[in-house]
Amino acid sequence: MNKNLLLLIPHIGPQELMFIQEATKDLNEEQQGNFLIAYNSRRKDPQLILICTLIGFIGISGIQRFITNQIGMGILYLFTAGLCFVGTIIDLINYQKLALEYNQVMVVESLRMVKSM
Repeated sequence: MNKNLLLLIPHIGPQELMFIQEATKDLNEEQQGNFLIAYNSRRKDPQLILICTLIGFIGISGIQRFITNQIGMGILYLFTAGLCFVGTIIDLINYQKLALEYNQVMVVESLRMVKSM
């Protein structure tokens, strides 16, 4: 995939960039364009995860887990105040990892969708 197109994705990290390049190396140009559209609409920005984690300290805990499709953990955080704030602190430290894991799943889903077209 054209690296210049991937750089148009806001706040993309080197690990995410390498993962996408490896996953999309066999796509033709039209499929690459469709993939970028599909992926960019599904991906979560690491800064959004950070902001949602910070909200857990002053408001509702677990929002970051809900937006990364970890519904069970989100409910657990919600009812235990972020596991007594320990889980929220861990998520605050690992927010980039949470975003990367979610985005990798979205790469696979977007590829599956593009290849089925």
